[in-house]
Amino acid sequence: MRVSAIVPAVLSLASVSSAHFLMNYPDSIGFDDDKEGTAPCGGFTPDLSSGSKQLVDFHVGGDSLAMRATHNQVTWLFRVTLDGTAQSGWKQIFPIVEQSGLGDFCEPHITLPSSYAGKKGVISVVTDAPDGLLYQCIAANFVSGSIDPPSACKNASITASFVDDSKLSALVSGSASGSGSSSNTTSGGSSSTASSTQSSTAAATSTKNAAPGQLAAWSVSAFGLGSALTAVSMVLAGGALMI
Repeated sequence: MRVSAIVPAVLSLASVSSAHFLMNYPDSIGFDDDKEGTAPCGGFTPDLSSGSKQLVDFHVGGDSLAMRATHNQVTWLFRVTLDGTAQSGWKQIFPIVEQSGLGDFCEPHITLPSSYAGKKGVISVVTDAPDGLLYQCIAANFVSGSIDPPSACKNASITASFVDDSKLSALVSGSASGSGSSSNTTSGGSSSTASSTQSSTAAATSTKNAAPGQLAAWSVSAFGLGSALTAVSMVLAGGALMI
């Protein structure tokens, strides 16, 4: 192979390895590696105005969030707000997940309350990484229904588990309960401030880039998330966290 063909590939890998984390799907409102630690949207301002080029459809009945981590261990928070300035009203939309292993991670079935359909808002992905809290935002046009995971929704050979992360929990004021469900469940728990129930079944092995699946179904009483999310572990069984 010619050296001229190798050099661009090496430079490309070097560029990715220097990044904090990348959004694979949906498109974020912008990415700047030097500003990714700037809350709430990594140094970018959401534009939810009609005709905005930032807006992407997000299906409240089930849609995907896909990222690429460049650290060996990170913790993910997914949150949403109807505040177009992204300054307030953040609600958690999935349990906090710790990823162990470099590379792609996707959750293919993020759900939101059906009442969000027809509205616009901001979805935020925040990671607690070795170099601090890092942020990217998606300007979302919320639509009804669900959509199959895209080709960008894939996983490297990684493991993941539900965990507590006080720094990430401090970034939300409650939970937006979606409508996901599962027939494979274990009992949940409650906290002193709000009751919550989540269900999950651990998978047996991890597989690289297999077909995506749903991590776990969870239901939370209106905007309440308790300590039941702590220490509920799962392992990737291909594509995404599976049930």
